[in-house]
Amino acid sequence: MGKGVNYIALAIPFFFLLIGVEWAVARWKGRAVYRLSDTLSDLGCGVLQQIFGVFIRVLTIGAYVAIYDRLRITTLPTDTVWSWALLFIGVDFFYYWFHRTSHQVNLLWGAHVVHHQSEEYNLAVALRQAAFQPAFSWVFYLPLAVLGFPPLMFGAMLSINVLYQFWIHTRLIGRMGPLEWVLNTPSHHRVHHGRNPKYLDRNHGGTLIIWDMLFGTYQREEEEPVYGVTHAFRSWNPLWANFHYYAELYRQSKGSDRWQDALRLWLKRPGWMPSGVEAPPHAPLDLPKYETERPLSLSVYAGLQFIPMVPGTMLFLQHARALSESARAGAALLALVTLVSIGGLLERRAWAPRLEVVRLFVVLGLAGLLAHGAALPLEVAGGIMLAAAVSLVWLLRNTGPRSEVKGITWQR
Repeated sequence: MGKGVNYIALAIPFFFLLIGVEWAVARWKGRAVYRLSDTLSDLGCGVLQQIFGVFIRVLTIGAYVAIYDRLRITTLPTDTVWSWALLFIGVDFFYYWFHRTSHQVNLLWGAHVVHHQSEEYNLAVALRQAAFQPAFSWVFYLPLAVLGFPPLMFGAMLSINVLYQFWIHTRLIGRMGPLEWVLNTPSHHRVHHGRNPKYLDRNHGGTLIIWDMLFGTYQREEEEPVYGVTHAFRSWNPLWANFHYYAELYRQSKGSDRWQDALRLWLKRPGWMPSGVEAPPHAPLDLPKYETERPLSLSVYAGLQFIPMVPGTMLFLQHARALSESARAGAALLALVTLVSIGGLLERRAWAPRLEVVRLFVVLGLAGLLAHGAALPLEVAGGIMLAAAVSLVWLLRNTGPRSEVKGITWQR
């Protein structure tokens, strides 16, 4: 089979352009829909998902190809409108069931919860995706391989389904009249992200809302939802965002009085507790949004350190196939450390400045090595080394024992 195009990676510049447009329109209307720390956390989760996807694509795409090659009952054409229309319906139908199941089974919710952690609702939240979710979702689409939809055709339609869902993550578009009867819209999806009791586990559709209407999970938007999860996630760390729910499940399973309950917990609905374990209370709807106080200089520093992640991720996705296994792993590890470090700085964690110093020295050394080996143009390497050196000087001057004088107090 031919190699598919990563349409999500190609769309990254347009995502950021539209995020900028939404931010500008919101400011013009006097509405605050973005916070820097929340946005960087959202985008960091998206970066992790794309990078991790490079390593599990063999599983997700390979499984579909294997089923298609060995078990398909027919071969559907790629050059007819009706086959594309059928695939559009099929992808959205199975997406609905994957999405709905992700809200009903702890093992799957542990991955999907990442997308719901933000207490904001904007286009950046659309990019807040779980690194492990693709490891589960591919199973739901295998019937399409059996039916005979070619892998490249399926991959293209799945990308269309995902890309459609980007624009519905906004508070700036109200209800859309008759379109609400068929399509998933911003109004419908705002409900899905609400943690109000009547909004929980509603409106699971991807492109179409008709599945929710047919299968009893539809809820019309009434009052403005309160966004986030019922047990508020209080961190800007993208890595912890992907592991925290599994860590909580492990803690609950260890506390169970019965080993059977400890095992069942992973397949039960979120909120189900094993015998002997007390359920944590839900966060009240009027709980203030999570934020960490810090001087403007630290916020600017964190934002500037994140900026190179965008072109860096795009380059990694574009050239990942040409890199050796060790080079891919090294690039992924550096990206992971960068995101964890930025999250730690935003939270003013005491370990974050030390990790950041190590990261900057690694960047300095790596840029020098790549320039020496002619793998990186001298001008580019020089620019990277200069930026890392300036960052290092600022960091060392502002994270020492007397850093409180400059407005930064670090915490454990």
